[in-house]
Amino acid sequence: MTTQPHHDTPPISHTSESKTFIQAKALSDRIWDQLKEDASKYRMLTGDRPTGPLHIGHYFGSLANRIKLQKMGIESFIVIADYQVLTDRDDVGQIQRHVRDLILDYASVGLNPFEHDNTTIFCHSQIPELNQLILPFSTLVSVSELQKNPTIKEEAQAMKLNNISACMLTYPIHQAADILFCHGQLVPVGKDQLPHLELSRKIARRFNERYARNKNVFREPTALLAEVPMISGLDGSQKMSKSRHNTINLNMTEKETIKAIKRAKTDTERMITFDPVNRPEVSNLLTLLSLCTDRSPQSWAEEIGDGGGGMLKQCLANHLNIFLAPIRERRRALESRPEFIQEVLDHGTRRARKVAIETLDTVRSVMQMQYNFK
Repeated sequence: MTTQPHHDTPPISHTSESKTFIQAKALSDRIWDQLKEDASKYRMLTGDRPTGPLHIGHYFGSLANRIKLQKMGIESFIVIADYQVLTDRDDVGQIQRHVRDLILDYASVGLNPFEHDNTTIFCHSQIPELNQLILPFSTLVSVSELQKNPTIKEEAQAMKLNNISACMLTYPIHQAADILFCHGQLVPVGKDQLPHLELSRKIARRFNERYARNKNVFREPTALLAEVPMISGLDGSQKMSKSRHNTINLNMTEKETIKAIKRAKTDTERMITFDPVNRPEVSNLLTLLSLCTDRSPQSWAEEIGDGGGGMLKQCLANHLNIFLAPIRERRRALESRPEFIQEVLDHGTRRARKVAIETLDTVRSVMQMQYNFK
């Protein structure tokens, strides 16, 4: 395999969180401009853990961008990170069902490898060559660096974990292997994932310096930041998350969606206004309404006026159900074709393994671990 050239991606500073984000945002904006000119020269790695159904936070925060990039022509590798289910759990749970549902969620929103040849969906556990990269990558990161990762600490607190497993602690190394095995240049992430990605950049840089004698075996991946705000859950105070049980799932029925929105937290003020700082719960519902109607939150606030939280929830339920209707219809059609799931996995495994084998061969070569003494 030919080595991959670096792109002009300066290291992201860690002098402060705000400075890190500003730098990442500026770089992301430049990349978005370049993608508009020619996306076909880029490769993207993204994915999800199969721990339950995807929700509208996933859709507006990530899936919508993946669909946009797919249409632009970018080559997309989407990993179903099944091994990483064990980072914060004692067992894999209903993983067969969750993998099936994840593929149905992807295909129902439009991420279908049989309709778009530039999309590859695969399971982490089915690509052994990818996982072999974790060992040499682990030599490039200190325990101290892993322990300082703020995302790991926050997730452990959210899950109320008394002990952090070695799997969870080394999650950023697994993520680096996912990104670097396919030489992904771009990784769509939210602000909370930037520390993980910075470690992937360090691993790429250190591998090139230590083992490849500064040859550009791995490029340093760049964060592609979503253009929408963080979606809070129905409790209004935390990020929408399966582990926090505050979601509206993509596979919910119309009635289930209405019931979930009725439970959403608002406040005691009747007049509806868009004020994210002082009225985060109401503003979050207005943001969701804006995202599924392509109207500003402020215009919806003005229209609802003194209709109160009840009218706000009714508007959101109605328009969200309209927005989700074609997604639900595609899902029902795919559910009637059980062979579809296996076809997606087989197709993705073949393509991902081919790339992973080539990458591992290159890694072994530069590490002088290809032995032929004849």
